[in-house]
Amino acid sequence: MTFRKLSPKQKTVFRWCYRPDSYALICDGSVRSGKTAAMSCSFILWAMKSFSGENFGICGNTVQAVERNIIAPLMQMTDITYYFKLKYIGGHHMLTVSGNGRENYFYVFGGKDEASYKLVQGITLAGVFFDEVALMPESFVNQAIARTLSVGGAKLWFSCNPDSPAHWFYTEWILKADEKNARRIHFSMNDNPMMTPEKIKRTESLYSGIFYQRYVLGLWVVAEGLVYTMFDKDAHIFNIDELNIDKFAGDLYISIDYGTKNPTSMGLWYVDINGHAWRIKESYYDSRREGAQRTDEEHYAELERLAGELIDYIDCVIVDPSAASFIECIRRHGTFKIRKADNSVLDGIRDTQTLLKLGYLHFSEGCSDTIREFGLYRWDVQKPNDVVIKENDHAMDDIRYFVKYAMKRTLKDVREEG
Repeated sequence: MTFRKLSPKQKTVFRWCYRPDSYALICDGSVRSGKTAAMSCSFILWAMKSFSGENFGICGNTVQAVERNIIAPLMQMTDITYYFKLKYIGGHHMLTVSGNGRENYFYVFGGKDEASYKLVQGITLAGVFFDEVALMPESFVNQAIARTLSVGGAKLWFSCNPDSPAHWFYTEWILKADEKNARRIHFSMNDNPMMTPEKIKRTESLYSGIFYQRYVLGLWVVAEGLVYTMFDKDAHIFNIDELNIDKFAGDLYISIDYGTKNPTSMGLWYVDINGHAWRIKESYYDSRREGAQRTDEEHYAELERLAGELIDYIDCVIVDPSAASFIECIRRHGTFKIRKADNSVLDGIRDTQTLLKLGYLHFSEGCSDTIREFGLYRWDVQKPNDVVIKENDHAMDDIRYFVKYAMKRTLKDVREEG
């Protein structure tokens, strides 16, 4: 990768760090806006011009995210590799950059939870780049910043896509940028010379609702209203008699959100060779509505009934990871392969929104509880962070589980196209 052409905002990223009165740079805004590539390149160039023999931090939500989004692209940047030798030691999470008589060490840290601050204790850093800082807890970021305070000329880089306006980074850094001596640059996809109008249009098509406002428009806004505003009965509902299931060419799954007092929702899915998913039928048992709770064995009997004549062709059952007793019950019967679901709520909602908007998810007209919940599933506006109201969410949850596991390839393909 070579920066043959830079947008005005990218040029500012490369210049700001050489001003003696600058301490921090904040680049927020839309996805694919060119902020991360420009920041990571400028961070290395600044470090190599300003220091030798020093330690630096490159932080992300996880080490793997930094390796994928920062380290791997850096190793391909001719603007870096032409002048410097880069060596990354994965076991130590350390990138060594050397050249022109200088050598510096860039340690990779993952700030995924409140305990992560311990990872950066005890090390002195001459600068830190926080990629996707809105995904990190404040305690981790503050601890990493504290590791720079004894180094003269240390600087901070922050990149992120917007979140809620109640997010700690928005209130403590973006709104207080002047008093913290930070330069804020707000990016859009038009600030990335690599993004053609066609690519921008395609990327815009991947997001809806709150994620469109944040990831496309780059706005720090509150999540409110229906979660799946793009759900359209005319577009997403099909007549089961018109579906031709080729169990040898496609894949079959069952996704389950398990409840005892709360409803248990199960969905039988068919994924065709074109990556479209069809929810053939469902089972929805609400113990409050029915006046009796089911045992795990009774839930299992319903699982087999739902699979019906397709039981021998089910690839796996994707189950709510908290349903330990029911998972053990399924395993004991030995009929189905089990996969514990990924319960990342916001990621699952975003992925489901993308597939709904692009027309990859379809629901049989007999899936009445799914259709009902789509019209009721809402964001909780009483909470400062992105939280859904824990009502009318059981089919919504089992759909998320299915999407996160079974639709990975489709999601990868549509995002690469974008």
